[in-house]
Amino acid sequence: MKKVLALVLALLLVSVAVTASASMYISVISKGEQHAFWQTVRKGCEDAAAKWEVEMFYYGPPSEADIDLQVAALRAEMAKQPDAIALAALSTESVMGELQEALALGIPVIGFDSGVPGAPEGSIHATVATDNAAAAGMVAVEFMKMDGFVEALTGATPENPVVIACSSQDAISMSVSFRTRGFVEKMKELASEYGTVSVEGHPSVADPVAGASIIVHVEVGATATESDLLNAANAVLNKEGLLAVFCSNEGTARALLNATADGSELAEGSRFGHLIVAGFDSGAQQKTAVRNGWFKGAITQNPYNIGFLSVELAVLAAKGDAVEDVDTGALWYTADNMDDPEIAMLLYD
Repeated sequence: MKKVLALVLALLLVSVAVTASASMYISVISKGEQHAFWQTVRKGCEDAAAKWEVEMFYYGPPSEADIDLQVAALRAEMAKQPDAIALAALSTESVMGELQEALALGIPVIGFDSGVPGAPEGSIHATVATDNAAAAGMVAVEFMKMDGFVEALTGATPENPVVIACSSQDAISMSVSFRTRGFVEKMKELASEYGTVSVEGHPSVADPVAGASIIVHVEVGATATESDLLNAANAVLNKEGLLAVFCSNEGTARALLNATADGSELAEGSRFGHLIVAGFDSGAQQKTAVRNGWFKGAITQNPYNIGFLSVELAVLAAKGDAVEDVDTGALWYTADNMDDPEIAMLLYD
């Protein structure tokens, strides 16, 4: 009889433990779901929630231009008093009040993707993200290795300058802003060895210099909608003296491909075959462009780990455990290495 009671008690304890774990509620507020990147992030979140046996709510607005919808979703979730929140803010300034409230309520917040720089002290317990500035800087380094790139810089003059463009989705998202600045600063540093560099275009990074032979131009879409990104891509392609283009996320890469007949006009001998182009992230279109050599390469993050670790750290923070920032890393991939196991597993469709 005692053995039976002990067994029943043990089963009850296991049941209570599982119920207690399952009762934990984690709110994940993402930047969207329109890109394959975010769909892979969501898969990582879902797998982490399953591992820790917690209830998870996931929301991403229809577009990364829908800041108000994201803020409304965050407010709605805070009203449920979740055990923790994972947040990838579209606009850092738009969520400051909510973060202050979360801090007052004792709700730990994990930032992911770009995190929330400048958040109220103590509100963000940790950030899971790529070092976006360093990752974008890798593209500038790779451009310098491309056949004819340095020669073009050396041969440029103030009368006939070369243009190296950075196409960015917006100037609000911290991840995209960091990539833009990371690429611009590294390119300016490296190109200055071969001529005077002027940074032009969007006022957030512009540093114009008269008489420059090398122009780093930053083009930012009016909004993050596909039509505005396509307009921005066409504006870049119409630049006189254009030598190279860096597309700083999946949306801008897709826009450039759409502006060049799905990328076919970037092929050698075609209308834009002289351009050196690189992207960021992946997706089916961008992977095809890299494989065909229309894009010389691209940077891949680890979106699955970004999602998985965001939820995992949220659970740990909710339990009261100490958590730290995590850099999920980035890799440069080309047609030559994109099928290597360590890279292929990071290239989502």
